[in-house]
Amino acid sequence: MWLSDTQKFGVGFCAGGVFFFIFGLMLFFDRAMLAMGNILFVIGIALTLGPQKTLSFFARKEKYKGTACFLLGVGLILARYPLVGFIIELYGILCLFGDFFGVVVGFVGAVPVVGPYLEPPLRRITGATQQLPV
Repeated sequence: MWLSDTQKFGVGFCAGGVFFFIFGLMLFFDRAMLAMGNILFVIGIALTLGPQKTLSFFARKEKYKGTACFLLGVGLILARYPLVGFIIELYGILCLFGDFFGVVVGFVGAVPVVGPYLEPPLRRITGATQQLPV
């Protein structure tokens, strides 16, 4: 699968967003790091999928609850309530991207040496299947 230059930047922004988000958690819910991670992640999704597909993904009827929780969590983090915002945002992320855990587990299973050992327990924990959600 070939990515355009814009999509490559989007993947980089998503990776940076995840890094800042995890680093913000390691620094005991540092508000600035969590906010930077959220902003980079959302920009990365928009660059990777494109604006129209991003809006249609977040505006799906079955994704309303996840979108609302994700945006409320981001707002609470920006409003200086990082712990509560993180919990609500995590629920929103699980509602929005829970269908893609199978893809992530499949990717982890393809990692040389450790993949065959990590994939079976992850499949049991997440209940992931081999099918793509789309």
